[in-house]
Amino acid sequence: MDRPRIALLNAAHKAAPTRRNFIRELEADVVEFHCPSGEFPEGFGYDGVVVTGSRASVYWDREWIGKLKRWVGEALEAELPILGVCYGHQLLAAVMGGRVEPMGEYEIGYRTVEHDGQNRLLEGIDESMTVFTTHSDYVARVPPGATVFARNEYGVHGFRKGHVFGVQFHPEYDMEMAREVTDGKTGELPDDRIEAVLEGITEEAYGEACEAKRLFDNFLAYVLEVQRGRITAN
Repeated sequence: MDRPRIALLNAAHKAAPTRRNFIRELEADVVEFHCPSGEFPEGFGYDGVVVTGSRASVYWDREWIGKLKRWVGEALEAELPILGVCYGHQLLAAVMGGRVEPMGEYEIGYRTVEHDGQNRLLEGIDESMTVFTTHSDYVARVPPGATVFARNEYGVHGFRKGHVFGVQFHPEYDMEMAREVTDGKTGELPDDRIEAVLEGITEEAYGEACEAKRLFDNFLAYVLEVQRGRITAN
């Protein structure tokens, strides 16, 4: 596979762990921009874009969030393929006319998500898949014209519109990241729930969740097809 040039819009407050996870999974020439520090691409000379997770909420009034929304909106007009993960999924939904709201609860840990088997982003992945999740906001309404392709009892876990794909779960996480994020919920969640999630971060669960990492290869293959003019936005 050729190596596409991907803009990684890192929305995490701690840049390094998120950078590590995405660069490991993306077989591409990745150019990272740490958005909370005010770093953004100057133009759209990329084959595709990935927007990461974050502790922020898309509805917060922060200068960097507003700038990220504007840049993504212009990238959409430029018809760049975009993959959003967790916060990125929510931000894409909001920019495209959907609605993001607090859930009033927390989904965290290795969970089962069902997908319809019809979306190429999850091609080759079992329709009942194990994934790591951590979020308290969700996409309450997908953008007009978007197709939902994955969900569980907590709501939408995947949508697509044109060249845009969003997933609520974290396919990029390794076990170290899963533990770090779970430990970081101390004070937000009851200790017994945190302990239960930590106990569930096992080699077996991680091995099952690794199947979902295939979506990165699927996205990059899609990016190359767009680059070669074999796919147009629909």
